[in-house]
Amino acid sequence: MTRVAAIDCGTNSIRLLVADADPATGELVDLDRRMTIVRLGQGVDRTGRLAPDALERTFAACREYATIVKDHGAERLRFVATSASRDAENRDDFVRGVLDILGVEPEVISGDQEAEFSFTGATKELTRRDDLAKPYLVVDIGGGSTEFVVGEDHVRAARSVDIGCVRMTERHLVHDGVVSDPPTPEQVEAIRADIEAALDLAEESVPLREARTLVGLAGSVTTVAAIALDLPEYDSEAIHHSRVSYDRVREITERLLSATHAERAAIPSMHPGRVDVIGAGALVLLSVMERIGADEVVVSEHDILDGIAWSVA
Repeated sequence: MTRVAAIDCGTNSIRLLVADADPATGELVDLDRRMTIVRLGQGVDRTGRLAPDALERTFAACREYATIVKDHGAERLRFVATSASRDAENRDDFVRGVLDILGVEPEVISGDQEAEFSFTGATKELTRRDDLAKPYLVVDIGGGSTEFVVGEDHVRAARSVDIGCVRMTERHLVHDGVVSDPPTPEQVEAIRADIEAALDLAEESVPLREARTLVGLAGSVTTVAAIALDLPEYDSEAIHHSRVSYDRVREITERLLSATHAERAAIPSMHPGRVDVIGAGALVLLSVMERIGADEVVVSEHDILDGIAWSVA
């Protein structure tokens, strides 16, 4: 086995995976998997720049991760940065900071590359199962963007569109620095209109409706699954490969969009960093299910992070 480390730095969170990988068997054994909410994309949609506070939060997490990677003796490390750092005018400040701390340069990848990694990470375990029909549609709902990938054993078509949970929240629900609590029906409809337009764009290059199995990734989807399972706390093992019906997703989305900040924060499985953005993220998932007529979503805790790890193994 090869001991590898992968870091995925997105718009809302930064995540680390240290694992032993065996390409011959397709086995990836986790040694350390963690996530920190840093909100790197704070204000990027409005200003086009990474905020100094957001950069410092991200660098603090990088310093913590550098110690973990060293302690585990990982042979290789790959750092991939996604939507927020791709969009920002001052992304060179971000690149220099990461290089100083971790000794590797962050790869600011394209949306298409992001989709490839997500598909590999999400489906590598599924290909040997006969209860999930192909092709898969992998939907990775991030903070700044959402990736759509259709494929069987390999990617057939992919598209990234700008409808992440943070971007939608900041664009439609924040006024004078305050998040609407709860959103108005008009605000929800504005988010939905953006999502529908983005789905139209995605369908220009990805045959979304050909999918036989919908696989949902990232924090918005896993949080919806945790709520659906009525978990007393967030439990990755219980969430991984759980199935959530369309009716349950609709019920939870409506609940989240009508709840106050305090009511969302009181949900036992809710990460504090997702309280303000989970409503928009759940609405993206619901809209995708409606667009393709999905009866359920298969939830995966393995995603772009696992795909990055496989790429260096």
